[in-house]
Amino acid sequence: MRRSHKEVAQAVMRSLETYSRTVGQKALGWYVDPEGDWQELDDAGWDHIRLKLLERSSPILRLRDTPSGVSQYAFDYYGKSLDSPLFVNNPGAVCAVSFCLPPEYLETHGPAHVCELALELAAPLPFNSGHASFAFNSLMQLPGGSAELRQWCFRYPGMNIQTLEDTAWDIGTRVQGAYWLTFLGQPVLGELGGASVLRARLSSPDISVRELEGGRAVVTLGEWPEAGDTEEGRELPLHRELARILEPWLHQRQNPWNGFTQEDMGRWERRFLD
Repeated sequence: MRRSHKEVAQAVMRSLETYSRTVGQKALGWYVDPEGDWQELDDAGWDHIRLKLLERSSPILRLRDTPSGVSQYAFDYYGKSLDSPLFVNNPGAVCAVSFCLPPEYLETHGPAHVCELALELAAPLPFNSGHASFAFNSLMQLPGGSAELRQWCFRYPGMNIQTLEDTAWDIGTRVQGAYWLTFLGQPVLGELGGASVLRARLSSPDISVRELEGGRAVVTLGEWPEAGDTEEGRELPLHRELARILEPWLHQRQNPWNGFTQEDMGRWERRFLD
C-alpha cells in the first residue's frame, strides 16, 4: 500500500480482527515485543498490539501461533510514515501486510472459503497490489535455508517466497507477478484499462476477473491454487497467460535474496515469462 501508516492503520486493524475472528483468536498466541523477544498474546498483549498499530507512526508487528520453529498461522505488518526523511525520497517504500494459513485449513474449508476470506481481508485495505497462493514456509535466515529453498522453488513455480519486509522497501505500486488470486489496484488496473478490459484480454474460461469497490479487482486462476511441477510438465498455463499481461508492471528486486544470484532472481521473477 503506497500510503503512510496513519492512513491505513484502521484498515489494517479491521483486517487483523477479521483474520483472528475467522481462524480463532488462539491461532495467534505470540507476538514480538519492542526488545525482539516473544511474548504471550494474552488480553494485555492484544491491548499492546492495538495501541502500537493505531498510535505508532511506523510500527512493525509479528504475530504467530508458536514462538519457535515454522509457524502455521502468522500475521506480519510493516508500517511506514512515507513523509519521514527515511522514506520521503524512496518511491518504492510501502506499508505491507500478510496473513498465513496452513494447507490443512484449505483442505478442511475448501478454496471457496479461503477465497472469500482473502476478499474480506483485502476489502478495507487501499492496496495497490496483492496476492494469495501456496507459499514456501521457510525461515530464510537459518543456515542452509536459502540453498534448500533455491533447490525447490524453480520446480514448483506456483509457490510464493515470503519476503515481505524486503519487498516493502521497493515494490512501490508494481505487482509481484501472477498468483492463484492476484489483487490489482491503482495505478496498474487503470493503466490496463480497468477490470472489463482485463477480462476481455484473458482467453481461458478458467480465469475469472471480479471487480471490487474503489477501482480494484481480483483475478482468480482456477478453482484451487496450484504449485505446479516443472519436472512433471505442470507448467501452469493460466499463470503464464496472466503474467504476460502484467509483465510491464512486474516488480524486479534490486538485490538478490541471500543464497540467490542476480541471475537466479531474474529467473524466478520471470518464471512464467521465459
